[in-house]
Amino acid sequence: MAPPFTWWGGKETQRGTPVVVKMENPNNWSMVELETPSEDDSFLLTKGEKVKNKNAKQLTWVLLLKAHKAAGCLTSIASALFSFGSVIRRRVATGKTDSSTSNSWFYSCIKVFVWFSLILLGFEIAAYYKGWHFNTYDLHIQHLYTLANPLAVKGVFDLLYSIWVVVRVEYFAPILKSLANVCIVLFFIQSLDRLILCLGCLWIRIWKIKPVLKDGPVDLEDGDGGYYPMVLVQIPMCNEKEVYQQAIAAMSSLEWPKSKLLIQILDDSDDSTTQMLIKEEVHKWQKDGVNIVYRHRVIREGYKAGNLKSAMNCSYVKDYEFVAIFDADFQPSPDFLKRTVPYFKDNEDIGLVQARWSFVNKEENLLTRLQHINLAFHFEVEQQVNGIFLNFFGFNGTAGVWRIKALEGSGGWLERTTVEDMDIAVRAHLHGWKFIFLNDVECQCEVPESYEAYRKQQHRWHSGPMQLFRLCFPAIVESNISIWKKGNLIFLFFLLRKLILPFYSFTLFCIILPMTMFVPEATLPTWVVSYIPATMSFLNILPSPKSFPFIVPYLLFENTMSVTKFNAMISGLFQLGSSYEWIVTKKSGRSSEGDLSLLVDEKPKHQRGTSEPNLGDLKEEIKQKARKSSRKKKHNRIYTKELALAFLLLTAAVRSLLSAQGIHFYFLLFQGISFLLVGLDLIGEQVD
Repeated sequence: MAPPFTWWGGKETQRGTPVVVKMENPNNWSMVELETPSEDDSFLLTKGEKVKNKNAKQLTWVLLLKAHKAAGCLTSIASALFSFGSVIRRRVATGKTDSSTSNSWFYSCIKVFVWFSLILLGFEIAAYYKGWHFNTYDLHIQHLYTLANPLAVKGVFDLLYSIWVVVRVEYFAPILKSLANVCIVLFFIQSLDRLILCLGCLWIRIWKIKPVLKDGPVDLEDGDGGYYPMVLVQIPMCNEKEVYQQAIAAMSSLEWPKSKLLIQILDDSDDSTTQMLIKEEVHKWQKDGVNIVYRHRVIREGYKAGNLKSAMNCSYVKDYEFVAIFDADFQPSPDFLKRTVPYFKDNEDIGLVQARWSFVNKEENLLTRLQHINLAFHFEVEQQVNGIFLNFFGFNGTAGVWRIKALEGSGGWLERTTVEDMDIAVRAHLHGWKFIFLNDVECQCEVPESYEAYRKQQHRWHSGPMQLFRLCFPAIVESNISIWKKGNLIFLFFLLRKLILPFYSFTLFCIILPMTMFVPEATLPTWVVSYIPATMSFLNILPSPKSFPFIVPYLLFENTMSVTKFNAMISGLFQLGSSYEWIVTKKSGRSSEGDLSLLVDEKPKHQRGTSEPNLGDLKEEIKQKARKSSRKKKHNRIYTKELALAFLLLTAAVRSLLSAQGIHFYFLLFQGISFLLVGLDLIGEQVD
């Protein structure tokens, strides 16, 4: 008989017994014989020991591979635990903790919950080993029995636990259920708002809706025949050693007629060395023909708002029609003014044109990636949809051009809150001014790379709106705008997006969920624990699809940040703690050298009152500055509020094991680990 013909044209030969090793999991394996030896093979292998030896060798190799894999896993785990222990040791040794929690009422409340949960966990573990596994019906019977026979309970522990059962059924469970129901309703309202915003963004994309110039598209190569009104450019800065050079270089490269552009460097630095460096940089560009001035306030009051207000009081400001504002880490493209200012032409009701931010360090570490998800949703969805359909949104404080008449007519800059940008936007809206958001005009900037800087920034961004809401509420009610616009300002702009989100996120997942582990009568349904955070994370991540691999870290990190946001929101609403504290966000100057090279390369093409600086000296100065900054002592801190909540959540996770609640256990475990990592400052920039 001819041997069977195989698909590749060769002969099929078999030697020994084909064996497949099945490993459904690392601890369970089995061997399956696929085919018995043929007669020819049996003739060739007259000795059965050869087959047995081969099978034994295959089994030995499988076991060796499993052992090698297990050893590798154990080594990785041991290395990770050793590194984690080393980090904790370094954190404790430095003794650098968050000073804001020393006398914090919020931290004291969290500690009460932690100690309460630890006591309850001890009770529950003792009851578990005594065999007291109550379901809801048993708890009800136990409760009735205890009330009817208070002396029938044996032992002090039995008496205390029975009293606890009665208290939690009668008092704690109804309170937790009510709070949970309120948070769930708020979640549905918040989700509906997010869904409507996402649908609005989708509508804009499908129909390609965007602001349109009355005179048609702008010709960026146009000569002197274009629209060139008088424009004032302001750069407020305070101790910005890392970025002042790139900021001044970028502003000095703006393409606008020299006689119609003035750049103000508004330096609020309290460091004399920084003042000198910035002043020298300004003089350098003045010699190159740039119309730029340096201003330094002697009396530094009102933070950024006070700085801008002081600059607007200069006598020459009356000659200018528009003012463009940029923070020190922002680098607009040379054609920025050409792409924004024309929207004011023949639109006398337009008060603000806002550009989108882009981030040069969004992939620097996990923290910057997670920030990018939030900011992408803010600009792509919130700002764009509100700008297209409502002609109103919150001014972002930078990368925007204001009509000076709108600023002055709305009361100018006020120092009453830490969100002066939102303050002027709300007052301008109440005076009837309209805003335009340009999603296709981007301005490069940085996001904070360290958790300390990001935390302080978020505290200011969430306490300020509550300060403003408390101050602006009477003015909103008494204004002449329509009822629809009043409702949008009060219920959507302030309450829903600034107050409700941090409230239900923190209350539901950081307080109610862990507490329900000790009060099983009020346990949250599985869909609340899984679908609510997943839905919010999915909606937020839609504008940045490349970030989908980070959806789980984003979900956990947002719940972790809800502590800072909730604390800031309460502080701003009731004027508690450091609600009026303003700390300048630290910059790293990541893009200095590359962007300066780009600016110099482009200057010969467009010469509107700018000239080429000495790039070699500029690069050397940047390198020297980087070396000096690297010598400064930096420390990663320990954040006690986050650590306390980590212990609360991990304690609740242990309790959930006793009642075998799968999804609750995993959520509490991973959320507790997230709080632990953030509390030890293991996210973001790490200092050796």
